[in-house]
Amino acid sequence: MRLPAICIALAALIACGCTRTPDAQRIRAAVDAMQEAAEQRNPHAFMAHVSDDFVGNDAEFDRNALANLLRAEVFRNDKVGVTLGPVEVDIQDERATVHVTATLTGGSGGLLPEHGAIYSITSGWKRSKGDWICYSARWQQEL
Repeated sequence: MRLPAICIALAALIACGCTRTPDAQRIRAAVDAMQEAAEQRNPHAFMAHVSDDFVGNDAEFDRNALANLLRAEVFRNDKVGVTLGPVEVDIQDERATVHVTATLTGGSGGLLPEHGAIYSITSGWKRSKGDWICYSARWQQEL
């Protein structure tokens, strides 16, 4: 009687250990990694989450233009700050839409930032080789 109960409990533990991280959680982790990369002034790490066919702000930006924008911000600011509001993820099969409000600050690294702005960002994500990657984004300055 004890052996079947132990086998069932062991099977349940193995099944729990084999479950994949939910897609929404994986996308949020990628957004967090992008935030950290921006604050660490590391455009290369940020761009690791952006697809080769990226389109931003209605084709105003491609992947290279976005990378150049990030590099320019790093050169312009000794310190970059990124504060995100709640990350809303809506998944539809192999695609997802992410909405977030971001407060971006920059400056010479002193106690207070020298400039900042609040942006509303909507991005499109797709599953690529098992990972989620950003393929589009629209951002609009709110303040």
